[in-house]
Amino acid sequence: MYKIPVSVLVVIHTKDLQVLLLERADHPSYWQSVTGSQDPGETLYQTALREVFEETGLNAANYSLTDWQVENQYEIFEEWRWRYAPDVKINTEHVFGLCLPGIPSIKIAAREHLNYIWLPWQQAAEKVFSSSNAGAILNLPVHQLSNQK
Repeated sequence: MYKIPVSVLVVIHTKDLQVLLLERADHPSYWQSVTGSQDPGETLYQTALREVFEETGLNAANYSLTDWQVENQYEIFEEWRWRYAPDVKINTEHVFGLCLPGIPSIKIAAREHLNYIWLPWQQAAEKVFSSSNAGAILNLPVHQLSNQK
């Protein structure tokens, strides 16, 4: 079964803007926020909940998970296109934020990630390999302020 070319990007952060990054197992030195493709029948919110749990062990429903209403489209890397139908080249990514009260214990999925790190938001934006991920992290202070209103 092919993957759906619709995904979520979940920027997990603390109230003081420390950001969780995960190092990809299939691409060491590629750091990113939680990401994952939508499964058939799932809402984007359900996809975000599932991916956060699968990749970190955290139950996002216990925290403030918000849809930032940001949509990015990008060309799927050639090395990962085999996961999609043959004519699919573009993925649509939906950005969410998950605000935590502090830094919790993380249980990474060993098949997906090698390591994790918490960094201040500016450093996190510089470390990620994806430009859409960097853009989301750079907009974190704006989303943080709008969620406090």
